[in-house]
Amino acid sequence: MKVLGVIPARYGSTRFPGKSLVTILGKPLLQWVVEGSKESQKITDLIVATDHSEIASLAQKLGVEAVMTSPELPSGSDRVWEAVKDRNVDVIVNIQGDEPLINGVVLDSLIQPFTLNTDLKMATLGRKLDLESLQSVNTAKIILDADDNAIYFSRFPIPYSRNASDGEYSASLKHLGIYAYRKDFLGLFCSCEVAEIEKFEGLEQLRALYLGAKIKVIRTQHDSWGVDTPEDVIKVEKLILERNTCGKS
Repeated sequence: MKVLGVIPARYGSTRFPGKSLVTILGKPLLQWVVEGSKESQKITDLIVATDHSEIASLAQKLGVEAVMTSPELPSGSDRVWEAVKDRNVDVIVNIQGDEPLINGVVLDSLIQPFTLNTDLKMATLGRKLDLESLQSVNTAKIILDADDNAIYFSRFPIPYSRNASDGEYSASLKHLGIYAYRKDFLGLFCSCEVAEIEKFEGLEQLRALYLGAKIKVIRTQHDSWGVDTPEDVIKVEKLILERNTCGKS
């Protein structure tokens, strides 16, 4: 099975332009993502999909192919598809370019279900919720069926509880926005119009559910913190230092 890891790295982020190049503990953000992705045992090839020459140059210095894509693309999924549509691959992993805490073990756990189920179209990650994440509209939540397939995603606390003080959050998981797709399904996904529920929630994975696909949710202990603003750099540096300290103890 040919598995292509794609790191979409757009320069013109609304909240943090050029964030792929920002320095985190002495290394550019993109370097953290590339190095973590290279730890995977199941990804057979890795590329960076970008719209900016400086990001492309950095990728090449890191030993990764850079594919130039249009700056007008509406989403990271569209950027991934433009980069891979002419390639002979089976499974494509969309590795968020602003997730410096990513590692190979997490990516391999996301890829593994495709080796077991040839009908699987899409997979993503989920982890246990805490109260802060449950209440935050910046955190997507997932409701699962009995086979750990996604029933629905929302930015709001789901399912609704009439007893909000019970302290029980196990009915849903925190969504981690890393995806793997069969190539044919990613092509279908990107060719279809935005679904109405996707527009309401601002979550593109709802388009896959609208199209009738099952999204396998892999439970993980891994947590992530994306770099969306300059303030996030400080938070991520602290997390990296804490994890390095724990690893040495």
